[in-house]
Amino acid sequence: MKLIAGLGNPGRGYANNRHNVGFMCLNHFARTQGIRFDKKQGKARIGTGEVAGNKIVVAKPQTYMNLSGQSVSLLTRKFSINLNDLLVIHDDLDLPLGKIRIRSGGSSGGHKGIDSIITELGSQDFIRLRVGIGRPVKNEGSTEISEADIIAYVLSDFTPDEKQSIIKVIPKVSEAIFCLLTEGLAVAMNKYN
Repeated sequence: MKLIAGLGNPGRGYANNRHNVGFMCLNHFARTQGIRFDKKQGKARIGTGEVAGNKIVVAKPQTYMNLSGQSVSLLTRKFSINLNDLLVIHDDLDLPLGKIRIRSGGSSGGHKGIDSIITELGSQDFIRLRVGIGRPVKNEGSTEISEADIIAYVLSDFTPDEKQSIIKVIPKVSEAIFCLLTEGLAVAMNKYN
């Protein structure tokens, strides 16, 4: 059994935020595989199905981003998921808009949702699929971007131009997930990084 968690914030007001690109990507993947988010379990909306012979659970934690680890931890226990069978899809400020990176393990890079998952699982040893959202632009006369600027940026919607880039990358993320499930981490990293 594999668990694929897309990170975001629940509710309509957050639906098109940069921070919700994990939800957007997972929605697309689930739709292409005929999986519906028809259950509530482990503080998440989940769906189950089979992809290329792999039994999978797709999950959108409903805890809000900064507490994502509560949900992911509950689900890994409920479904007896090994950490090498956990994939987390999330936004990344340090990647250019629309770029994706797959990696296993490592620090959170300051991402609060990933911080929460690492804390709750007591381990960094799970696979992440990072989707670039770029960084906010510095205000004129400012030397650095404040924490408040970053929060405002990730909780704001994509601009129309950015949306075009994201619309193109979402199907690519679905292909990368399928590749991970069918060909493994090394092949997926070579193809999509």
